[in-house]
Amino acid sequence: MLVAAPPTDGGLAGWATDLMASFGAPGAGLIVALENLFPPIPSEIVLPLAGFAAGRGEFSLVAAVGWTTGGSVVGAVALYLIGMLASDSWLRRTLARMPLVHERDVVKAEQWFDRNGRAAVFVGRMIPGVRSFVSIPAGQRRMPWWEFVGLTALGSLIWNTVFVAGGFALGSRWHLVERYAGVFQTVVLVVLVALVVLMLARRYRRHREVKRMEAPTQVIERPTFW
Repeated sequence: MLVAAPPTDGGLAGWATDLMASFGAPGAGLIVALENLFPPIPSEIVLPLAGFAAGRGEFSLVAAVGWTTGGSVVGAVALYLIGMLASDSWLRRTLARMPLVHERDVVKAEQWFDRNGRAAVFVGRMIPGVRSFVSIPAGQRRMPWWEFVGLTALGSLIWNTVFVAGGFALGSRWHLVERYAGVFQTVVLVVLVALVVLMLARRYRRHREVKRMEAPTQVIERPTFW
């Protein structure tokens, strides 16, 4: 059976391919950990490549998903600790100096976290521009570490599985997975909006019920005849 050759055009794809060829699935995990710390490295390219490598038999599909998810958690925890220990102003200035990163990206992640809390960590792992930076406000706000790790692992597992499996299925056409990233992200956002609307509707209904129960009961006094 003829197996497609890996990309040899250099650049990010060539570097990632060489690293995975040398270190196997742990190499893919290392790249994803770096992607969390340096967002200019796009996971939409690295993850399908890991799936492609798994399809060529360099390592198993399970190993690809497991190591990339582990890399996501390691990178996210590093940013969580930075957010916990560093000042807000220093973080914004430092991150704004990174290539292709703007201070508004950090502010966006902070606002996302403040509005959505735990859901921001889980869903944020699947939203570009938020995926890496949402770990910082989680550390700043002292989110319990076990909640952060659990939600990060679950969100990363879903995201990584979709893209690694896509690269595995498409083989030499792994690069097509990136085209559908926007579709997947849109689906995630629609689901999130639906959940938020449902949550607000339930909260409003409970508020109405509490108000109704707390309302004073009107007592109609009957006239007394002497």
